[in-house]
Amino acid sequence: MAKKLATRFMCPSEFALDVLGGKWKTVILCYLKYQPLRYTELRKLVPALSDKVLSERLRELVDKGLVIKIAAESRKSSATYTLSARGRSLGTLLQELYTWGANNAAAFGVQVDEPLRRMGYLK
Repeated sequence: MAKKLATRFMCPSEFALDVLGGKWKTVILCYLKYQPLRYTELRKLVPALSDKVLSERLRELVDKGLVIKIAAESRKSSATYTLSARGRSLGTLLQELYTWGANNAAAFGVQVDEPLRRMGYLK
């Protein structure tokens, strides 16, 4: 169950981080920024994420109005997830987070994969 959003925040960035907080939300939003994806496609892009957590995060993003779940036309295919207008408004922020992570990972002694680059979305 998604936690209830507070009704008052001391700073706009506190509010933004509360909405986007929680591991994996920004990763999911980054992928959806480039194209609508089915659950199974998201699952392949984030193999470290369990089915339970992916389902929870998608539900939270839909509940917050950042993602739209489009029901499948047939029972054999899964629903498709796409960014809502509010979700698309995060595009620049999501790109900056991705770029910052790619540019600074080595300084923190970590390696990062770049699936968006492999998929041809980034040069």
